[in-house]
This record gives sequence, C-alpha cells and structure tokens, in this order.
Amino acid sequence: MHIALLGTGLMGAPLAQRLAERGHALSVWNRTPERAMALQGDGIEVCAEASAAVAGADVAVLTLSDAAAIDAVLAGSGVLSALNGRVLVQMGTISPAQSRVLAARLAEVGIDYLEAPLLGSRPEAAKGTLLVMAGGSPETFARCLPWLRDCGPEPILVGPVGQASALKLALNQLIAGLTSGFALSLGLVRREGVPVETFMAILRESALYASTFDKKLDRMCSGDYSGPNFPLKHLLKDVVLCREVAEADGLNAGVLDAIAKLLGDGMAAGHAEDDYSALTAMIDPQEV
Repeated sequence: MHIALLGTGLMGAPLAQRLAERGHALSVWNRTPERAMALQGDGIEVCAEASAAVAGADVAVLTLSDAAAIDAVLAGSGVLSALNGRVLVQMGTISPAQSRVLAARLAEVGIDYLEAPLLGSRPEAAKGTLLVMAGGSPETFARCLPWLRDCGPEPILVGPVGQASALKLALNQLIAGLTSGFALSLGLVRREGVPVETFMAILRESALYASTFDKKLDRMCSGDYSGPNFPLKHLLKDVVLCREVAEADGLNAGVLDAIAKLLGDGMAAGHAEDDYSALTAMIDPQEV
C-alpha cells in the first residue's frame, strides 16, 4: 500500500521504518522537517507539506501528540481534499469525545475514520509487536487490517469510535499509577536500608509484580532518565486527559490529582523531555 504518515516523532519514525520494511510505500511529513530527513530513502519519501504526503496515498496515518496538533494538520491547505474517499487512521492518544468529533468531521467530507491507538514504544514499533486497539466500523477495520498487522500481530477491534481511545487512556493511567507506586516503594526500602535486590526478589515472586518495574529499575536507581521511549511531558498530558474523561463519566479520579502534580513538578524541574520515570526524582529527591 501507499501509506502517508504524518508525525515522525518517537513513535512515528520507527513505525514508518517498519512499514517500509514490510514493503509499503511511505510518504511522511513532520512539522519540524529536520526530524524527518533521517527517514529519507528505503522507500520513504519525505515531503515538505502534509498535503503532498497524503496526495495519492491509500491511507493516511496520524502519529501526533494531541488533538490540537491533529486539528492544526488537518486544517492545512489541501489535506482534507486529498483524503476524500480514503481512510484516515489516528494513532495518538486523545479522548473518546475528541475522537468522535473528529470522526464526524471527516465523515462530512467523505473520509473514513479509524482510531487505532498503540500500546508499546519505539522497540515494539521497530519489531512490529505493538498492541493495536481499533475503534470504528468493522468495514473500515477490515480495510486497514492487512497493514495494521505489520504494526502489531493481533490488532483488535474494540468497538465503535471512542472505545479504543477510552481503553488507551485506561492503560496509560496505569503506567502513571504503577510507576509512581513503585517509585515510592523503592524509595522507602532504600531509605530504610533494605537491599534493593531483596525487595525485588520478593516482589517478583508476588502477585504485585509488573514487568515495568524491572524495565524502570535501573533508571530509578541511577537517576539517568535520558533517551526516553515515552517522555514525562506526554504522560502528564495523558494523565490530565484521563482525569477529565473519568470525572465526566462520574468517576472519582482524585488519585490522578497527586500523580499529575508529581509530573507537573517534574516538568518544572526540567524533566519534560526525559523518561517518565523521572517522577522518581519528585518522590525521592535525595536518592537520585
């Protein structure tokens, strides 16, 4: 297929490379052109304008940071007209309501829409092992399924537009909750002199264990949060968005207030572009 991918950031770039390796023709665009130039070649065309990237493509894929970025790109000259009769697949993390509004807007101008947020990061994107959650019509999902399988082995249709976005927010708030909870426990045992190896040995054998703990352990112990797969600023955006959606649904999302404050403090301390595990420095500032 000819796939246009708009947004070549932390997830977009490896995803474009993966799709090109799987034999698809790729045309890509990024708001900051220099960040896309490394993709040039190997079947990937870097375009100066979003409209040029989507012209002639079978499907357009958005890997953008938020709803505002999506709106800005789609407002660009010639973008929507170039997509008439085609499919737009939105892979970023936005709210269910934002996704439904986008779907309705696109339907008015003859563009099919599928939300397909992803769970995983750069390594999984490069290997094609992402967890792909889709929301939309069964027909549009079936139309996209062949190339979605190049992103992840078992894409699932969650339900209508909005449900995959809700599922992604539910999962991303778990990232925040698990990481902050683990950072607090880790700080506690270290300050009380319990060997980290003893703590981890017990934890790994318990029902409390999650593999993310080992993935973040070295960062938390060393204080090196550079080279992120998922930066702290994006987790803060998702936590705030999840809180808004949960409260609108009548849930008590007060627990997210504390986590959002930790992440906000991390932003103020200069960790916006660091790995999200930098929130450890806010929980246990004397240990890192």
